[in-house]
Amino acid sequence: MPTSTVEDYLKTILLEESTLAGERVPMGQIASALGVAPGTVTAMMRALSDGGLVDYEPRGGVRLTSAGRQLATHVLRRHRLIELFLVQAVGLDWSEVHDEAELLEHAVSERVIERIDELLGHPSVDPHGDPIPSRSGVVEIRERPSLVDCAVGAPQRVVRVTDQAAEFLRLVERSRLMPGSRVTVASRDAAADTVALELDGGAALSLGHRAASKILVEPVRKR
Repeated sequence: MPTSTVEDYLKTILLEESTLAGERVPMGQIASALGVAPGTVTAMMRALSDGGLVDYEPRGGVRLTSAGRQLATHVLRRHRLIELFLVQAVGLDWSEVHDEAELLEHAVSERVIERIDELLGHPSVDPHGDPIPSRSGVVEIRERPSLVDCAVGAPQRVVRVTDQAAEFLRLVERSRLMPGSRVTVASRDAAADTVALELDGGAALSLGHRAASKILVEPVRKR
């Protein structure tokens, strides 16, 4: 059985790969994501390569093998189902559940995870809107614009928050921009680095471009 450390590395590589359009993940990027020294990452990549879980090229980066990807998606599935369970069943705040899930994802059995999945009604996304991998390891990723890229003046529905830092999630909650919320971009001012928003109900709000880029939306469909 893989150790929790191995699972953490594989999950991190999977998440970093999703931002690189098929390119190998640099060692420094993994080290930054995990908060460890680059030399520690290099040693682990050699071990994972020997185990057939990654395709590692010195100075070239790393990508998951099919076996590594399968294991990584199962870990990610456990993590995101646990996050949703902690919010919906346990009542924890969505800004608190990431760290708790980091611990529990290595401890729960597949039997418990499948029971959680059943109890929650086989959800497709976690509390932050991140896709939950299927039992077979399929991750359905849909490209969606952020509040920086979406159409101005058209009603949008928030579907995903990409920054899971507790402080940012609390900001999103205070701003009433959690997944499921409706919002319209009234205007953007690149020079002032602001995105002016109109919330559902008419309230006005202004965000910086960096914060707005972390909130993904989809157009509200007319009935």
